[in-house]
Amino acid sequence: MDRLLLALLFLLQGVDGSSRHAEDFRFCGERNQTKKSHITYQMRPENIIITIENSADTLKISAPFPPNLVHFSLPDKLGNYRFCLYWYQRDRIFNLTYGRNNYTLSTEAEPSFDFSNPSAPQNRSGVPVLSSVSYAYGKGLRNTSLSSAAVYSFSIRATAEDISRVHEVEEGLRNLANYMKKPTGRMTIAPYERLLRLESDLGQVVFEGESETFGTSTVRATVLKIGPRKASQDLHFMSELEVGREVHGFEVNLPKILFAHVKGRVKNAEKRVVLMDINSKALFQDQNSSRVLGEKVIGITVGNTPVSGLPQDVVLKFFHVQLPRNVTPQCVFWDVNSSHGRGSWKSDGCETETGNNQTVCRCNHLTYFAVLMMSSPEIDHIHKEYLTIITYIGCIISAVASLFTIIFFLCCSRRKHRDGTVNIYIHMNLLGAIFLLDVSFLITEHLASIGSEAACKASGMFLHLSLLCCLTWMGIEGYNLYRLVVKVFNTYVEHFILKLCLVGWGLPIFIVGVIFLADPRNYGPFPIAVVESLEKSTNATICWITAPLIHNIVNLGFFSLVFLFNTAMLGAMVREILRQRNRGHELKHALVLLGLSLVLGIPWALAFFSFSSGSFRLVVIYLFTIINTLQGFLIFLWYWTMVLQVRKSKSYPSLNNSDSAGLPISTSRTSAD
Repeated sequence: MDRLLLALLFLLQGVDGSSRHAEDFRFCGERNQTKKSHITYQMRPENIIITIENSADTLKISAPFPPNLVHFSLPDKLGNYRFCLYWYQRDRIFNLTYGRNNYTLSTEAEPSFDFSNPSAPQNRSGVPVLSSVSYAYGKGLRNTSLSSAAVYSFSIRATAEDISRVHEVEEGLRNLANYMKKPTGRMTIAPYERLLRLESDLGQVVFEGESETFGTSTVRATVLKIGPRKASQDLHFMSELEVGREVHGFEVNLPKILFAHVKGRVKNAEKRVVLMDINSKALFQDQNSSRVLGEKVIGITVGNTPVSGLPQDVVLKFFHVQLPRNVTPQCVFWDVNSSHGRGSWKSDGCETETGNNQTVCRCNHLTYFAVLMMSSPEIDHIHKEYLTIITYIGCIISAVASLFTIIFFLCCSRRKHRDGTVNIYIHMNLLGAIFLLDVSFLITEHLASIGSEAACKASGMFLHLSLLCCLTWMGIEGYNLYRLVVKVFNTYVEHFILKLCLVGWGLPIFIVGVIFLADPRNYGPFPIAVVESLEKSTNATICWITAPLIHNIVNLGFFSLVFLFNTAMLGAMVREILRQRNRGHELKHALVLLGLSLVLGIPWALAFFSFSSGSFRLVVIYLFTIINTLQGFLIFLWYWTMVLQVRKSKSYPSLNNSDSAGLPISTSRTSAD
């Protein structure tokens, strides 16, 4: 009795299928097994079709679903067998019953396909045919008979749900493209997060063929199907030619080892490669306002799985216009886990190879890639090493000389004349600011390397404060020169030095405090691309202002105002010297002008020539580095030269005795008294 019930159960399965849910597709037939046979199942992702093919020793089934089993034997007993092929979309099961045996071909049968009428059955000479064939699909599952044949094929098409999903993806790409054209618009979801969701949805869309492209010229997505056969070889993809753009096109080469790293639930499952071709950097704005070559950003994902640490690199080749001489391309990727909060470009794990009209990026991971336009110093690596040595030695000498001069002044300050002491106090405050700037510059790179965010923020604030103090005291030097030479103010101003100190030190503290309170992230690690050659570049990090806009407005703007004012004051001093010119005082006049140019920061104007190129630019860089790192030491030499001149002459080294109190040269006289 038990054996009878078991037989009835198998028979019912062979006729009606699974008892859990009704099947969505059924194909049944009879096969005359005249010899030992087996069943093979083949996944064919490139064709959305189900094929049943009979031969003397094989029943071959093909479908676009990942296989659980690919080869198994049929019963040894010969004779006629009834078999049925079932597809349970709700359960994602593709199942075969053969006589009393049950075989699960796939548990990853996509639930989002519909059917069309089958192709005409095919016969092959000498090949045994299937008989009593019928099929059914859709609601009601009404059996439809088919003639006897050896091969049967059923096409599959996307359901209305799949078509709706494609429309949603295309609409999402259009909305994202419109936002990139006008980034001020609002989206219900953060734009970059929306891009990632669309990327995930694209990996699930249903379409015929091996690839499909969606989107617009601003945001274009290409989806590629990678079956087991293609996964065993490198994948090469080339974009269409884009005429009139800075980047004409790109190539992508994905190594076959990449597909082995992307593990699916089924070993031989079809994988999806999604290539995002974006012609806008609106979603990739970093703190440095980096310039992206052609605003071209390429995103690559495989199976919605994070990929990193590949033993063989992913290769991207960008074809572009000829780049300017002072620009070096650098391959980077978008890091969404950046400490800046909104992401930043990084080059870790990527190597750059440059050519005349192309840049090759070799990276060991997948994400969004681009090529940054880095300003190249156009100097050899050996010059970079020399400049680094000069900078460190110059800062150390300048700091020591400034400190020594300040200490000497403090020891002798009680004997100073009031008017002369004002000038000397201003000089000493400038030397103090230079001392702080030298010290802060010497320690900033070391603090950036220890990895402490709080220490780096403090170091960046201190360096910025020192720079602003230095610029402010240069401006005060110019004001003092205006007071003595142009207006000749001899009136006594109560607490004049204290008021100058409130401006010279208080204004920079106020500016740095406002910037920090506005956003503490404005200070911190700041990467600097150091180009060693056209083929190799490295990154150095200092603690500084992370927002280039603040640097350009506050620092460059402030220095430009101070420089213009001080240049005018120096011109007034030259005119005064020419008007009061006395024979025999040429050396003293020259020393006065040399010292004033140093305390007024005139040599800093060499920074304006850094935008030149070639050998002239290299000379400017060396002069700027030598003079400005040694500024404290040069002021020290000027100060002591004037002291020695005064002691030697035993008289005031003024240009005109009647006007000696009004000229800055009187500062040297008072220091020697």
